[in-house]
Amino acid sequence: MVVPTNVSTTIPFLILHSFKKLALPHLWGFYAVLGGPLVLFGILTFVFSALTFAQAGRGTPIPWDAPKDFVAVGLYRFVRNPMYLGVLSVVLGWALIFCAPILLGYLFTLWLFFHLFILIYEEPTLRRRFGDSYREYCRGVPRWIPRETPARRRPKP
Repeated sequence: MVVPTNVSTTIPFLILHSFKKLALPHLWGFYAVLGGPLVLFGILTFVFSALTFAQAGRGTPIPWDAPKDFVAVGLYRFVRNPMYLGVLSVVLGWALIFCAPILLGYLFTLWLFFHLFILIYEEPTLRRRFGDSYREYCRGVPRWIPRETPARRRPKP
Protein backbone atom coordinates (compact mmCIF):
# COMPACT_ATOMS: atom_id res chain seq x y z
CA MET A 1 0.00 0.00 0.00
CA VAL A 2 3.02 2.30 0.36
CA VAL A 3 3.69 2.69 -3.38
CA PRO A 4 0.12 3.43 -4.52
CA THR A 5 -0.38 5.80 -1.58
CA ASN A 6 2.75 7.73 -2.45
CA VAL A 7 1.99 7.79 -6.18
CA SER A 8 -1.67 8.74 -5.78
CA THR A 9 -1.52 11.07 -2.78
CA THR A 10 1.94 12.06 -1.50
CA ILE A 11 3.37 13.06 -4.89
CA PRO A 12 0.26 15.04 -5.96
CA PHE A 13 0.34 16.94 -2.65
CA LEU A 14 4.06 17.66 -3.11
CA ILE A 15 3.31 18.93 -6.63
CA LEU A 16 0.53 21.15 -5.31
CA HIS A 17 2.78 22.45 -2.53
CA SER A 18 5.69 23.18 -4.88
CA PHE A 19 3.40 25.15 -7.20
CA LYS A 20 1.78 26.96 -4.26
CA LYS A 21 -1.54 25.38 -5.16
CA LEU A 22 -2.07 23.58 -1.87
CA ALA A 23 -5.06 25.37 -0.47
CA LEU A 24 -8.14 24.17 1.25
CA PRO A 25 -10.03 21.88 -1.09
CA HIS A 26 -13.37 22.94 -2.50
CA LEU A 27 -15.27 20.47 -0.35
CA TRP A 28 -18.77 21.43 -1.43
CA GLY A 29 -18.14 22.73 -4.93
CA PHE A 30 -19.12 21.07 -8.18
CA TYR A 31 -15.65 19.61 -8.71
CA ALA A 32 -15.53 18.13 -5.21
CA VAL A 33 -18.83 16.39 -5.89
CA LEU A 34 -17.04 14.64 -8.76
CA GLY A 35 -13.59 14.38 -7.18
CA GLY A 36 -14.53 12.94 -3.79
CA PRO A 37 -16.20 9.83 -5.19
CA LEU A 38 -13.29 9.34 -7.62
CA VAL A 39 -10.83 9.31 -4.72
CA LEU A 40 -12.98 6.84 -2.79
CA PHE A 41 -13.57 4.69 -5.90
CA GLY A 42 -9.83 4.62 -6.62
CA ILE A 43 -8.88 3.61 -3.10
CA LEU A 44 -11.49 0.84 -3.00
CA THR A 45 -10.48 -0.37 -6.47
CA PHE A 46 -6.84 -0.66 -5.48
CA VAL A 47 -7.58 -2.33 -2.14
CA PHE A 48 -9.97 -4.91 -3.63
CA SER A 49 -7.57 -5.63 -6.49
CA ALA A 50 -4.65 -6.12 -4.11
CA LEU A 51 -6.77 -8.42 -1.93
CA THR A 52 -7.70 -10.42 -5.03
CA PHE A 53 -4.01 -10.79 -5.84
CA ALA A 54 -3.36 -12.07 -2.33
CA GLN A 55 -6.32 -14.46 -2.18
CA ALA A 56 -6.75 -15.76 -5.72
CA GLY A 57 -3.18 -15.28 -6.92
CA ARG A 58 -1.24 -16.03 -3.74
CA GLY A 59 1.00 -12.98 -4.20
CA THR A 60 1.21 -9.21 -4.16
CA PRO A 61 1.32 -6.39 -6.73
CA ILE A 62 5.09 -6.12 -6.15
CA PRO A 63 6.98 -7.69 -9.10
CA TRP A 64 9.39 -9.66 -6.89
CA ASP A 65 6.43 -11.22 -5.03
CA ALA A 66 4.05 -11.54 -7.98
CA PRO A 67 1.03 -13.83 -7.76
CA LYS A 68 1.84 -17.49 -8.28
CA ASP A 69 -1.54 -18.19 -9.90
CA PHE A 70 -3.12 -16.37 -12.83
CA VAL A 71 -5.73 -13.86 -11.57
CA ALA A 72 -8.83 -13.38 -13.73
CA VAL A 73 -11.52 -12.94 -11.08
CA GLY A 74 -13.11 -10.00 -9.29
CA LEU A 75 -12.41 -6.67 -10.95
CA TYR A 76 -10.02 -8.45 -13.31
CA ARG A 77 -13.06 -9.83 -15.14
CA PHE A 78 -13.88 -6.26 -16.24
CA VAL A 79 -10.46 -4.74 -16.97
CA ARG A 80 -6.89 -6.04 -16.99
CA ASN A 81 -5.37 -3.24 -14.91
CA PRO A 82 -7.75 -2.23 -12.12
CA MET A 83 -4.96 -1.33 -9.69
CA TYR A 84 -3.52 1.23 -12.08
CA LEU A 85 -7.00 2.57 -12.78
CA GLY A 86 -7.54 2.93 -9.04
CA VAL A 87 -4.39 5.01 -8.65
CA LEU A 88 -5.30 7.16 -11.68
CA SER A 89 -8.80 7.67 -10.29
CA VAL A 90 -7.41 8.99 -7.01
CA VAL A 91 -5.12 11.45 -8.82
CA LEU A 92 -8.01 12.66 -11.01
CA GLY A 93 -10.12 13.09 -7.89
CA TRP A 94 -7.44 15.25 -6.25
CA ALA A 95 -7.12 17.32 -9.43
CA LEU A 96 -10.84 18.04 -9.31
CA ILE A 97 -11.06 18.64 -5.56
CA PHE A 98 -8.16 21.11 -5.61
CA CYS A 99 -9.07 22.56 -9.04
CA ALA A 100 -5.46 21.87 -10.05
CA PRO A 101 -4.80 21.46 -13.78
CA ILE A 102 -1.15 20.72 -12.93
CA LEU A 103 -2.33 17.39 -11.54
CA LEU A 104 -3.90 16.58 -14.91
CA GLY A 105 -0.38 16.78 -16.38
CA TYR A 106 0.84 14.45 -13.65
CA LEU A 107 -2.11 12.15 -14.34
CA PHE A 108 -1.22 11.91 -18.03
CA THR A 109 2.48 11.34 -17.24
CA LEU A 110 1.56 8.64 -14.74
CA TRP A 111 -0.79 6.94 -17.21
CA LEU A 112 1.94 7.01 -19.89
CA PHE A 113 4.45 5.46 -17.46
CA PHE A 114 1.94 2.75 -16.49
CA HIS A 115 1.07 2.07 -20.12
CA LEU A 116 4.70 1.72 -21.19
CA PHE A 117 5.50 -0.45 -18.15
CA ILE A 118 2.58 -2.72 -19.04
CA LEU A 119 3.59 -2.97 -22.71
CA ILE A 120 7.32 -3.42 -22.12
CA TYR A 121 7.42 -5.50 -18.94
CA GLU A 122 4.12 -6.78 -17.54
CA GLU A 123 2.35 -8.19 -20.57
CA PRO A 124 5.41 -9.94 -22.06
CA THR A 125 6.17 -11.43 -18.64
CA LEU A 126 2.59 -12.66 -18.20
CA ARG A 127 2.52 -14.11 -21.73
CA ARG A 128 5.70 -16.09 -21.01
CA ARG A 129 4.50 -17.19 -17.59
CA PHE A 130 0.87 -18.08 -18.33
CA GLY A 131 0.92 -18.64 -22.11
CA ASP A 132 -2.33 -19.27 -23.94
CA SER A 133 -4.54 -18.65 -20.92
CA TYR A 134 -3.19 -15.09 -20.66
CA ARG A 135 -3.54 -14.53 -24.42
CA GLU A 136 -7.18 -15.69 -24.25
CA TYR A 137 -7.77 -13.41 -21.28
CA CYS A 138 -6.34 -10.43 -23.21
CA ARG A 139 -8.69 -11.12 -26.12
CA GLY A 140 -11.72 -10.97 -23.82
CA VAL A 141 -10.79 -8.30 -21.27
CA PRO A 142 -9.66 -4.78 -22.25
CA ARG A 143 -6.48 -3.20 -20.94
CA TRP A 144 -7.87 0.21 -19.87
CA ILE A 145 -11.59 0.70 -20.56
CA PRO A 146 -13.63 -1.64 -18.33
CA ARG A 147 -16.19 -3.95 -19.90
CA GLU A 148 -19.84 -3.31 -19.10
CA THR A 149 -20.33 -6.94 -18.15
CA PRO A 150 -17.77 -9.30 -16.61
CA ALA A 151 -15.94 -11.77 -18.78
CA ARG A 152 -17.87 -15.02 -18.53
CA ARG A 153 -15.14 -17.56 -18.92
CA ARG A 154 -12.22 -17.82 -16.57
CA PRO A 155 -9.05 -18.76 -18.45
CA LYS A 156 -7.45 -21.98 -17.34
CA PRO A 157 -4.17 -21.52 -15.45
